[in-house]
Amino acid sequence: MQEREIRAIYDDSIIRVYQAYSPAIAKPALEAGRFVPPFKLSRMTWIKPSFCWMMYRSGYASKPGQEMVLGIDITREGFEWALEHSVVSTFKEHLHDNHNDWKQGISNSPVRIQWDPERDPSLKKIEGVRSIQIGLTGKAIEHYVNEWIVGIEDVTPVVRSSNKVITSGGIISQPFPNTSERVYPINSMISEIIHASATKPSVS
Repeated sequence: MQEREIRAIYDDSIIRVYQAYSPAIAKPALEAGRFVPPFKLSRMTWIKPSFCWMMYRSGYASKPGQEMVLGIDITREGFEWALEHSVVSTFKEHLHDNHNDWKQGISNSPVRIQWDPERDPSLKKIEGVRSIQIGLTGKAIEHYVNEWIVGIEDVTPVVRSSNKVITSGGIISQPFPNTSERVYPINSMISEIIHASATKPSVS
């Protein structure tokens, strides 16, 4: 794995991302097939293609307010729109002409990109490998909720059964979700915008 590349479960039309919420938000979303109140469009929401990073962030669905993990399938067109309209959350001299331009980009962009240390199923850091997080706000979150979402699945049972096996030192009987993740192809423009490690041609 290269340091900064998008790894996800995807096919020709959709890509899966993960979010963790309290039952108060997750259950209505599952019933409606989209996010509905008490989910708030006014708050930035972070989507994560990496299952293991979601496990790290939610503590395998054990942290308060993150007791349910959702697998959310969104259109690839929407996902790539988010990347094209993003700004990395940390100033990089080799990416930005100056700090003021980057700061203005942060203010104007509806999408933030963060690269955080990737994790393995035991939640240990994978040295030299980063996982992408995508923060949506403003018109990006409106597109996400109203246009991009194709389906929402409750993956909490898989999360909890996998964690139980890992903590007991056993063997997982079902494939761990991250084993189905593969490098997501992006074009050179997106690669530069999100500060990816390598340029890969986009495919349909």
